[in-house]
Amino acid sequence: MSSCRDYRNPVIPGFYPDPSICRVGQDYYLVNSTFEYFPGVPVFHSRDLVNWRQIGHCLTRRSQLNLEGAQGSRGGIWAPTIRYHDGLFYMVTTNQTHGGNFFVYTDDPAGDWSEPVWVDQRSIDPSFLFDDDGKVYLTTAPALQSEIDIAGGELLTEPRVTWEGTGGSHMEGPHLYKIDGTYYLLVAEGGTGPGHMVTIARSSSPWGPFEPCPHNPILTHAGREDTIIQCTGHGDLIQDHRGNWWMVFLGVRVHEMDRFQHIGRETFLAPVEWSRDGWPIVNADGTVTIEMDADRLPPHPWEPAPVRDDFDGPSLGLCWNFIRNPYEKDWSLRDRPGWLRLTGSAVTLGDTDSPAFVGRRQQHFDCRACTLLDFAPKRDGEEAGLGVRMNERFHYLLAVTRLEGRRCAVVRLTVEEQTTEVARETLGEGPITLEIRADCDRYYFSFAAEGQAPGQIAAAEAKNVSTNVAGGFTGVYLAMYATGNGRDSTTPAFFDWFDYEAPAGE
Repeated sequence: MSSCRDYRNPVIPGFYPDPSICRVGQDYYLVNSTFEYFPGVPVFHSRDLVNWRQIGHCLTRRSQLNLEGAQGSRGGIWAPTIRYHDGLFYMVTTNQTHGGNFFVYTDDPAGDWSEPVWVDQRSIDPSFLFDDDGKVYLTTAPALQSEIDIAGGELLTEPRVTWEGTGGSHMEGPHLYKIDGTYYLLVAEGGTGPGHMVTIARSSSPWGPFEPCPHNPILTHAGREDTIIQCTGHGDLIQDHRGNWWMVFLGVRVHEMDRFQHIGRETFLAPVEWSRDGWPIVNADGTVTIEMDADRLPPHPWEPAPVRDDFDGPSLGLCWNFIRNPYEKDWSLRDRPGWLRLTGSAVTLGDTDSPAFVGRRQQHFDCRACTLLDFAPKRDGEEAGLGVRMNERFHYLLAVTRLEGRRCAVVRLTVEEQTTEVARETLGEGPITLEIRADCDRYYFSFAAEGQAPGQIAAAEAKNVSTNVAGGFTGVYLAMYATGNGRDSTTPAFFDWFDYEAPAGE
């Protein structure tokens, strides 16, 4: 068990960007952006700010989250904020594809959340402040603010800009706080790339004028090419139940040599001290490390997630996502108990639609994804297997398919919408084990007949599914999928189990 000082960043690894946090007593709750993936906005719970477990999602119904036509990484859910007030949790966010800003609420963050309450204030990255006089303020990017009726979502004042920032580009992610009678406005500037940073200003009024902190930015790794942690920004402040202050924020871990990053923007944690003149200081110098030393809360670890998901339950585990809103006919856990059934539709992973796809985030550079697939395609073009997905234009597939009348294992690499088949092996009958191993540089694709050790048939560079090459704001998913490649499949694919394994301490 860790001491009460040391901890390791990121505290939530993998594609979990734009973290927002709230506290209820000695319990902490955190949410992240999800873009085109469904369900939307995971909810995490912690008792020490370091060890987190997912307890649910805020957006689990199509009526809450319409993702039809959401462009990969450009549409869907952007930058949620979670707050707690008077017995209720509120999560406010942006559906960039449909409808703009809305909030949902609940008295149980692990349970069902309400239907959306839409708010008529433009821009993105909405946030609430519940003031101690009963007023509620809605702030959106860059720093556009109104007073809102939280009961129905109506604006009580015309939105107006309260601060112009420090001059950095793409001012976003605003959070308004009231701390010891003073209003603080925390924002992100510089874009979500290498120039990302967190800046802050304060005022005696929620409407300003806001005085900028003299040592802005209070957090950034801009110009720090010596560290694998880059792009730090988009923070949210929290005071723990012992009175200490912290910031959660996003960052990325880059490849040490080539500086590319492919597993996404992750959730980091840093201690915050307050200067004598009332300004926050993040980890002494505004930077962070992988191994952190801070006076943290006593460790409260959760039971580690099992390596294997046997698909024995009535519903999918919380780590699993679909691309956009899934089609009910495409998947089931009931058709063959203990197996996940995917039936391929005409939709492929290259389409802006919802393929038969069940995936989870890659959270570690070194990891292994493996499954046992029972699939005997009856028609050429029907396929099912494992995928490495960044977006529609950049993904790798290890598939069982039927080609020229024969069942085959193939590896296809799609880079910039150009698909290349790099391996093909004829298969006999029976279930097949498929495996994808990853390290910092490459993915390795293997298969085996049941009971045999997997043999590698191809490899591919991780760089080509990185943000540096593929663009966007998400991270790699490792997934089971099926497709009829332009036609509905006649044969279902059954997945008996899925393993995700990473070295301890990675």
